[in-house]
Amino acid sequence: MNQEEIIIIGSNGQLGTALKEKYPSATAVDYKELDITNLKQLELFDWSKYKIILNAAAYTNVDGAETKEGRINAWKINAIGPANLAKISSQNNLTLLHISTDYVFDGNTEIHDENEPFSPLSVYGASKAAGDIAVSQIKKNYVLRTSWVIGEGNNFVRTMMNLGSKGINPTVVSDQIGKLTFTSELVRAIDFLLTDKSPYGTYNLTNDGEKVSWADITRTIFEMMGIKNTVTDITTDEYYKGKDGIAPRPINSILSLDKIHDTGFRSNDWKQELKKYIDKEISK
Repeated sequence: MNQEEIIIIGSNGQLGTALKEKYPSATAVDYKELDITNLKQLELFDWSKYKIILNAAAYTNVDGAETKEGRINAWKINAIGPANLAKISSQNNLTLLHISTDYVFDGNTEIHDENEPFSPLSVYGASKAAGDIAVSQIKKNYVLRTSWVIGEGNNFVRTMMNLGSKGINPTVVSDQIGKLTFTSELVRAIDFLLTDKSPYGTYNLTNDGEKVSWADITRTIFEMMGIKNTVTDITTDEYYKGKDGIAPRPINSILSLDKIHDTGFRSNDWKQELKKYIDKEISK
């Protein structure tokens, strides 16, 4: 696979940053350089040197998407943008790999597989589901559905590490269940699918390992940091009680990994990756 034939969309986000590290010779653009919501701009862009589009662009402010302005932006970036890229990919015979989310489901199923009907609870989830549908209509597509992503930039692990190092004992949601997905794991899966020429379609991808709550993850972070801070459990409803503009969240975010494992890919345990991540952060 020739890196120079790859273009990374949304290159400044957590995943985009990791993709740039993996494919340093690829073209990397953010919305200032290429606005995926503007079809005319996309049609004027020179696609002749590319074979693969990696779409890491997304509007990810889940609560912000519930506002008037946020709703518009979420649909533009998460739905219209992927639909535009799908059209461009089809016209130019390109492979389009698009990143999706567990928020396209309501969280009422114990394990979400790739064939589960969409049931989003929020504007964000609905906009992402619309993007999935658009991308899945073209022949050469990969939709990689993930959850609880951790990479460079602001994220849950860094926030909890910061609180822990300050001696703060946080109260953390304990009834949302899932597994962490490190951007390193996403990049590894993306590279595997593309290099192995795996069948096109939708794949779930998270790190493997024990299913846990955000509170459980926080305790694990503190244990790995060697600190004795305590964590108080709280339900999602209690945590957001009295707060306006909060989007509903899926309680169960466990994604079945059977389909991607059938390709020969094997997911790494999230605890192992978390330890590497924490050690790296501490050494900075």
